[in-house]
Amino acid sequence: MRRIKAVLFDKDGTLLDFNRTWGPATHAVLTRLADGRQDHFDALIEAVGFTPGTVELTADSPVVSDPTPIYARRWADILERAADEDFFTEIDRLFAESALQNITPVTAARQTLEKLHVRGVKLGLATNDAEANARAQLKHLGLDELLDFVSGYDSGFGVKPDPGMVLAFAEHAGVAPWEVAMVGDTLHDLHAARGAGAMAIAVLSGLAGEAAREQLSPHADLVLLSLDELPLAIS
Repeated sequence: MRRIKAVLFDKDGTLLDFNRTWGPATHAVLTRLADGRQDHFDALIEAVGFTPGTVELTADSPVVSDPTPIYARRWADILERAADEDFFTEIDRLFAESALQNITPVTAARQTLEKLHVRGVKLGLATNDAEANARAQLKHLGLDELLDFVSGYDSGFGVKPDPGMVLAFAEHAGVAPWEVAMVGDTLHDLHAARGAGAMAIAVLSGLAGEAAREQLSPHADLVLLSLDELPLAIS
C-alpha cells in the first residue's frame, strides 16, 4: 500500500451525520424561504427530496452532493426569484444558521482526527458547502484546530467531482497527490480523488449506509464501514 501522508475528508455524511444535521436544517431553510406560502413550501419539499412523512433527506436529494448554485436554481424557479449571487448567499446564510442548531458529528469523527493528527498526518476538508459555513461548523464542534485546510464550493478550487480541491490540498500540505487519501461517502468524493491521482476511500456512513457499498466499491481503493477504521487502514 502507498504511504499516506495527508487525508482530505468530505464533510457531510463523513464527518457529520447527514440526516441528523441536514434533514432538520433543510426543513427549516425551506420554511423560511416559503414565508408562509404553502404552495411554495410543498414544491420546495418535492424538489429537495425528503422521505415521506419525515425530515430525512433521500440519498438522491440534490442537497446531498451539489453546491448551492446548482441545486438552488430550481428553488429560485419555484419562488419566482432570480437565481443570482444574492439568492445563493441568502440560502448559504440560512443554512449557516439552521445547521449550527442541529449539527451532529458521526460517532468517531473527533477520535479519528486526533489519532491521525498525533501521527503527523496532514488533515483537510473538501466540501461542496460554502467555505464559511464549513469553518463555522468545524469551530462549533471544536474540530477546526485539527484541520490544516478547508475548501468549499466558493474557495476557488472548483467543486467535487472535479479534482481541484484534492490537488489544492496536496499542494498546501506539501505532499504529492498520490500521498493523499480522500475519504467520503459519495461518488463525487471518489471521482475527485481518482481524478487527482489520490487514494479513494469510501466510508459507509452516508445516507444510504451499507446499501451504498455496491455503488461505491468499483470506484474506491478501500471501503470502510465506519470512520474509526481509517487510522489502522492507512497505517
